[in-house]
Amino acid sequence: MPEGKLIIFSAPSGAGKTTIVQYLLTKIPDLEFSISATTRQPRGDEQDGKDYYFISKEEFLHKIAKKHFVEFEEVYSGTFYGTLREEIERIWAKGKAVIFDIDVEGGLHLKRKYGEAALAIFVQPPSLEVLKERLTGRGTDSAEKLKERFAKAEKELNYAPQFDIILKNHDLQTACGEAELLVDSFLKK
Repeated sequence: MPEGKLIIFSAPSGAGKTTIVQYLLTKIPDLEFSISATTRQPRGDEQDGKDYYFISKEEFLHKIAKKHFVEFEEVYSGTFYGTLREEIERIWAKGKAVIFDIDVEGGLHLKRKYGEAALAIFVQPPSLEVLKERLTGRGTDSAEKLKERFAKAEKELNYAPQFDIILKNHDLQTACGEAELLVDSFLKK
């Protein structure tokens, strides 16, 4: 029974963690995605309550004060992301394990908080150059935002050794298969 377990996928933006998490959700029925709260605006066809809980900065700060978050970060200047305690409890109440697609510092915070109940996986891109190509190729960010993402990615790569596992994403199909084996094994413990 996976209840009470957390699977944490962290990586610099563009490393492939979202694609891997989406793949795992189609393959392992005992997982449910933890929807993060954020103060940023929706991108593309993102939906509130499905992709993120989009809330105002004022509401976010109020929830911080009321200790509603198990972790939160000001990921980019003025833009907050966080995991609501009630989101984890909602998923556990269904008898499922929680899977996260979360920034590196948030992932490490969750791992420290939940210890052995959490599996923390760092998705490592083939190189910083490939990461830059992926982010630029998305076409979703301004030049200034891309520069901010590149600087953050360089810093985040240094955190990799603090995770339980470093999953190298040189080939997405291979990385997805390896992730499935790792998560399956952890859930059966």
